[in-house]
Amino acid sequence: MNRRLLRECRHLERDDESGRRWSAKNYPGGYTSYNSASRMHELSPTFAQLQRGLDRHVASFAKALEFDLEGRELQITDCWVNIMPRQVVHSLHLHPLATISGTYYVHTPRGSAGLKLEDPRLDRYMAAPPLKANARADRQRWVVVPAQAGTLVLFESWLRHEVPPNPAPSPRISISFNYNWF
Repeated sequence: MNRRLLRECRHLERDDESGRRWSAKNYPGGYTSYNSASRMHELSPTFAQLQRGLDRHVASFAKALEFDLEGRELQITDCWVNIMPRQVVHSLHLHPLATISGTYYVHTPRGSAGLKLEDPRLDRYMAAPPLKANARADRQRWVVVPAQAGTLVLFESWLRHEVPPNPAPSPRISISFNYNWF
């Protein structure tokens, strides 16, 4: 499936003139279909197949988070492509109006930038001294989840995150998505 997704991501980048124009202004050096083709799960059978797998993982994640969804199911609302060539960055952000967000890695050259998650308490550390270099992972101010092709990363949508500059010589390609329950 990754080969088919990769081929479709590359075709979309090539054919999506509106997305390339928006990306030039808002995602310098990279490409995203976020503003042009953000419901790929409705446009492509391959992305619809991906969604069916995502649905199962998101349902399990919501159960692990002990969400009371009041008898409703989480539904995918958005699904878009991100292509990050060398040195492209995706700045710190969150996903408003969503419950669970995530990324599926399609193509990750060796050394690709991972997903950097911010400790939500960061603004409360005003006078805290720096951490020791070997501080435990649960004490870190940031956690980086490595980018690896075929890997799915889920997180609650309020969690601020970013992708540092991609140091890899070839593009890092991922599919991002949001799920909501209202």
